[in-house]
Amino acid sequence: MKDNMKSAFTVDIEDGVSIAMRDAFSVESEQTTRVVGLTQKILGLLDKYDTKGTFFVLGQVAEKFPEIVREIAEEGHELGVHGYNHLQFFRMTQKQAFEELDRAKKLIEDISGCEVFGHRAPAFSITPETKWGLDVIAEVGFTYDSSIMPIDGIRYGWPGFRKNIHSLVTPSGKNLVEVPLSTISILGKEVPVCGGGYLRLFPYHFTKIAFDKILNDRSVIVYLHPYELDTSRYPDYYFDQLKKAGFLRRNKMKSMWINRKSIYPKLSRLLQNYTFGKMIDLVDSQISPVSVTN
Repeated sequence: MKDNMKSAFTVDIEDGVSIAMRDAFSVESEQTTRVVGLTQKILGLLDKYDTKGTFFVLGQVAEKFPEIVREIAEEGHELGVHGYNHLQFFRMTQKQAFEELDRAKKLIEDISGCEVFGHRAPAFSITPETKWGLDVIAEVGFTYDSSIMPIDGIRYGWPGFRKNIHSLVTPSGKNLVEVPLSTISILGKEVPVCGGGYLRLFPYHFTKIAFDKILNDRSVIVYLHPYELDTSRYPDYYFDQLKKAGFLRRNKMKSMWINRKSIYPKLSRLLQNYTFGKMIDLVDSQISPVSVTN
């Protein structure tokens, strides 16, 4: 293993089937056991390479499958919050956002017996338009947030945002640490790398180049969702809705399956060649005024 600056391996625990049903087709459906099995697959991979990571858990998943929350904690990984109902901040009022995060934090702490320090918003929905969310995150009692993608994107992004881990003062004057997602500059444009669909679509060689470039001056934040390792056919009720969807929607949903089989081998190679740890350890080592005891 290379002696590099430690980076963070993070997982956003949500059920791909129920999220797709709601967000793509406006149909509410139960959480499926797939999220448990796929999360366990990630846990097994991390164990193979003696690596600890951070798992931002959706409250709905924790409520339905508390055993996976306990398993993550028992194996020495960090637990964080990914909201309760996977609502983007632009879909909530400040009061609703507080209730969403506070409910999820308390539930995960009650199940695991561990204090929760970190938060990641669904769809990186902390943007200049929802910067009030930073106040909510701090008010709920989180030490750090990792929700900002420092890009000028279509669906999300905060153009010009600092790319390194740093302390900030929220709009109402509260203290919080922000851990932005990893990007690199290509022809003057910030491009997301090392996570999610970008990890899936980019060849490993490109990801490695980006990883090494970022490590020259800051830690890399790798992120993924369990469903990105899912190569099994979704339930029939998913395909029933897919058939009813318009041409653009159908093709967008189908595109999310491209290169899924490449994710596990790519993660294995990253874990072989780089040093990873829990997000809170990264924060605590790089932000001296902030401690997990605060």
